[in-house]
Amino acid sequence: MGMFYWDPTYILVLAGMVICLGASAMVNSAMRKYSKVRNGGGITGAEAARRILNNEGLYQVQIECLKSGSGDHYDPRTNTVRLSYDNYNQPSVTAVGVAAHECGHAIQHAKGYAPLNFRSALVPVANIGSRLGMPLILLGVILSWNQVLIEIGIWAFALAVLFQLVTLPVEFNASGRAVKILGSTGILYEDEVKDTKKVLKAAALTYVAGAASAILQLLRIVLLANRRND
Repeated sequence: MGMFYWDPTYILVLAGMVICLGASAMVNSAMRKYSKVRNGGGITGAEAARRILNNEGLYQVQIECLKSGSGDHYDPRTNTVRLSYDNYNQPSVTAVGVAAHECGHAIQHAKGYAPLNFRSALVPVANIGSRLGMPLILLGVILSWNQVLIEIGIWAFALAVLFQLVTLPVEFNASGRAVKILGSTGILYEDEVKDTKKVLKAAALTYVAGAASAILQLLRIVLLANRRND
């Protein structure tokens, strides 16, 4: 039952935790800093989003305000950009940057951006993998190291890891589109675009950290399973 006690592979888990905590601290710091900086045009996140979408001819994409202070996302099923309460209403550099990023996803969807389509196709299997991967592995361990269950669990967890890896180019591309649009449309001034780039880079780090942590966790599971087989 080595999986439940300390062994050297726990270092991989700890490394993943440190990476995620560090990335989270960086993004929170950047978001807070530039949420206090009012953009020169006094444009809220919602207004910036509408201008960007209209500029791309995406008049059909709706913009909704969430009641919570987080959870900004684009929903391809309903063609809706959803912004947190603060980012929807505030005329800050952070608000406009985040809104532009989510509009970047809407533009990806409209233009049939391949990695986004691939990620969307992976969602069902990735959800199953993230829900069942670890329980199957633990069940396999409990049932006297049942290799079939453990291997199925590893493959299921690997699908969830694959989803996180596919997410990386999608997020980086959306941020790249956001920065380019904010610069070309004049929604933000040049120095504000540079600040927005800092915010979006920090946000992207959370996805990199999440993927790295998941890979380390998968590596640990594989090492434990192979050790048991030796």
